[in-house]
Amino acid sequence: MLVQNFTHDDLDLIPELQPVGWGDITPSLSFYTKSSFCFPIKVVVDGEIAGIGTAIIHHAVAWLAHIIVRTGFRKRGIGQFITETLLNSQEVKKCETVYLIATELGAPIYEKAGFETETEYLYFKDVRIENHFPTSQMIYPYVTHFKDGVAEMDKTISCEDRLFHLEPHLQNGYVYSTDKIEGFYLPTFGDGLIIANNPSSGIELLKLHLQSNNKIAFPKDNLAATNYFYERGFKEFSTGKRMRVGKMRNVRFENVYNRVGGNLG
Repeated sequence: MLVQNFTHDDLDLIPELQPVGWGDITPSLSFYTKSSFCFPIKVVVDGEIAGIGTAIIHHAVAWLAHIIVRTGFRKRGIGQFITETLLNSQEVKKCETVYLIATELGAPIYEKAGFETETEYLYFKDVRIENHFPTSQMIYPYVTHFKDGVAEMDKTISCEDRLFHLEPHLQNGYVYSTDKIEGFYLPTFGDGLIIANNPSSGIELLKLHLQSNNKIAFPKDNLAATNYFYERGFKEFSTGKRMRVGKMRNVRFENVYNRVGGNLG
């Protein structure tokens, strides 16, 4: 097996790698090839791309993302090989903590590589709330003076220094604010990140998301969000494991009302 960098020239091969049931992976992989903090690789077997994977570096934290083995090359240890190659890369070895989100198929592979499950995400789709609800008067479009409050809240809850990820999406975002910021929603960041200090602000931002979206995903630790959907007759259609190797961080999963995505939690 030959390990090479995955480059922009490889994007034409995405249809052959696209997993069934996943959203289009092309935008993410295109982003990885252009970003200085992303390190996508491909594994070549007999002249063909057999699998891919990416390491995303957030200072002391790394995320492994889009670890995909092409149909026809599975059950040959390639997924394990990609995972271990990324973990042993120079960029990832400098990090204190490494995360990933695992499908049911991938979890056993990552366990063999030393990952342990921190929590599970609950995935909801086809969510339809019959009664239209007005937007809370406490929700405001983002303006520049909210930046420090959003950055501080995100760092406290995620335990990651990832403002550089948030910044391109702030201008399209919203905050829930009384005398201080209690929560924020970034519709264009991944699946639409929602983070809040308390259920009242979190649920109102979640409702804003549902006005134009019918999918949502959050950690099972968030009982307020879980109960909101269960009480309305909705049940998760699937789950995913958030896994970690390395230093444990005190992530406040109960304050995440919608995740970023499978590549960033």
